[in-house]
Amino acid sequence: MLKTSFLNGAGAQRRLPPLNAVRAFEAAARLGGFNAAGAELNVSANAIGRLVKVLEESVGVVLFRRLPSGVVVTEAGERYLAGVGRLLDQLSEATTDLRRLETTRVLKVSAMPSVVTRWLIPRLERLTERHPGLDVRFFATTTQTDFAREDIDVAIRIGRGCYPGMRSDLLMHEDYFPVCSPKLMLGAAALKEPADLVRHVLLHDQCGCVACLPDLIDWKNWLATVGVTTINAERGLRYSFSHMTLQAAAAGLGVALASSALLADDLATRRLVRPFGDLAVRSPYSFYIVCPEATADSDKVVLFREWALSEANMAETQTS
Repeated sequence: MLKTSFLNGAGAQRRLPPLNAVRAFEAAARLGGFNAAGAELNVSANAIGRLVKVLEESVGVVLFRRLPSGVVVTEAGERYLAGVGRLLDQLSEATTDLRRLETTRVLKVSAMPSVVTRWLIPRLERLTERHPGLDVRFFATTTQTDFAREDIDVAIRIGRGCYPGMRSDLLMHEDYFPVCSPKLMLGAAALKEPADLVRHVLLHDQCGCVACLPDLIDWKNWLATVGVTTINAERGLRYSFSHMTLQAAAAGLGVALASSALLADDLATRRLVRPFGDLAVRSPYSFYIVCPEATADSDKVVLFREWALSEANMAETQTS
């Protein structure tokens, strides 16, 4: 039989009985029998009886009297139950506190795949440096988070910021403008003004959120807004997500219509450039940090919100 022992603070060994046997005894003594204890612990009554016998042999004391009608706790068993019950309660409370501590360290953030890929992940190192005890987990989705059904702490949503029952903080506005590889700025077909797009492939973003946000800026309304009517805005290549469209643009496959929210790093490194300078069209939608009002002031949510807002301010400075 395996016996477990540990050194206490004074250097002496703690001689502990088998803990599974203690748990079986406590349940049987508290509930008045092996059958009830077995039902609570999801084992058979015989298994409870064997564990109690192991405990009695370990401590050298009879804890139950076996009678034809069942079992009865002995006087020694009653005394042992009082002490063991308190200890198991303390162990349960300590375990709950430990789990609660772990839960408070884990922050689950939901956002669109392009936001996760292009905005959150490149900045994750700065977040972990600033808050090393925060365990952040990103969940990429094109659907709106249902906080009542999903285990999510914070979402980054694109919209108008009106979400009943939610705290909503403006993270960043969206300005749309063309971007391309620097090499498209050279040669006979160099991009100098929007009308020059007629000589280049247009790259389109077909994100699934378009259906619920029908006024999102696309090539057709962008060109119309800047006064270009001679280009077929439907032609070109199409991609499922913005980060794929921007990757194609960086590879020189064409010109992408991009959101300012996803471009700070690429513009700073000149992986992508703005061929028409400051020419941009403001989107009717913006990005918001959204969370339930009930948890808006929890430590982990506040840490993430403050960090994200500071990152957004930094990115805005870089793109302006």
